[in-house]
Amino acid sequence: MKLKQISVFLENRPGHLNQICGVLKEANINLVTLTLADTSEFGLLRLIVREWEKARAVLENAGYAVNVTEVIAIEVPNEPGGLHRILQVASKGRLTVEYMYAFTFGRNGNTQIVFRFSNMERAAEVLTSAGINVLSAVEFYEENSLGNCS
Repeated sequence: MKLKQISVFLENRPGHLNQICGVLKEANINLVTLTLADTSEFGLLRLIVREWEKARAVLENAGYAVNVTEVIAIEVPNEPGGLHRILQVASKGRLTVEYMYAFTFGRNGNTQIVFRFSNMERAAEVLTSAGINVLSAVEFYEENSLGNCS
């Protein structure tokens, strides 16, 4: 149920994101999803790839600061209140959302949202017991692929 997410710290300067994407391209690593948050001085690139161990190694070998965390992907009805229901379950289960990012597509009228909760084990239990579809890695990777970011 849990996915490995790679976080890469990068300087907020022209071309730096492109360099990271070039490293991944040269290693033939395909992106599944990503998000980028920044401040005036640095950025935090979060990405999910099938070959996360290889991605971590090539990025570290290229000199980047890399961290690996666990996240979960949840299928959410693509309708008004779909996310609200998920957050209600999380709130009742006393789960704290650290961050999330979403796809605008999915299957069967659903969308997918990647979540990082403060307690990932408990989050998977609470959400699954409430009938929320927490995607397995196989389901997630089969449905999603962005291609190389170069």
